[in-house]
Amino acid sequence: MPAKQEHVGADRDGRVIDVALELAAERGWDQVRFHLLAERTGMPMPEIGAAFRDVDAIADAWFARARLHLLALPEDVLTDQSLDSRIATACERWLDFLAPHRRVAAEILRGKLWPTHPHHWVPLVFNLSRLVHDMLDTARIPGEGTLRAFQEVGLTFVLLATLGDWARDRSKAQAWTKRRLRRRLARAGRAAVCLARNRYAELPRPPFARRDAVGRNAGGGFTSRAG
Repeated sequence: MPAKQEHVGADRDGRVIDVALELAAERGWDQVRFHLLAERTGMPMPEIGAAFRDVDAIADAWFARARLHLLALPEDVLTDQSLDSRIATACERWLDFLAPHRRVAAEILRGKLWPTHPHHWVPLVFNLSRLVHDMLDTARIPGEGTLRAFQEVGLTFVLLATLGDWARDRSKAQAWTKRRLRRRLARAGRAAVCLARNRYAELPRPPFARRDAVGRNAGGGFTSRAG
């Protein structure tokens, strides 16, 4: 019985999310209301309210779907790709999931940043941090300590700039955004390699270390090939 109830609950939540996206496409996200959801889904408002505390919770549930889609990226898709290309593939998978409702996604994100909505700011920061972590994890990017911190900060800036491009992109399948994403990641990768090389150069070198060791050991940036 509990499993059946969970299934019914998931179906209900999914229906509410889908209808909310339909209404947002027609009216704009800021015009989505519980009473409109109740009318279109045929569900009582208390049932919708029990599942979602507000419309923003519906948005979060939709982004949670996108996160699960990202995490389901098949590992074999990443085979023989450079590390920055792996990250680009992960980012693109997340964006492609949201793409059918790109305008709505942009409206949701702008709404969360509205000056009168400070209660959304802190959760947004944590959600962004979690998304960046998931992208690096899904792309199987090695890194720890200071290097991982640089990777997370770098990808955060790249992702924010990419979302700005994506929100206004009119090219087919957002090809323009994806080209710019890959260029940014390539630049970030080169910067990460330079940082790794500088860090390695500061360490005492064994007397018989080969001169090309720095190049081989600096491969922690986005642009390295998988080992």
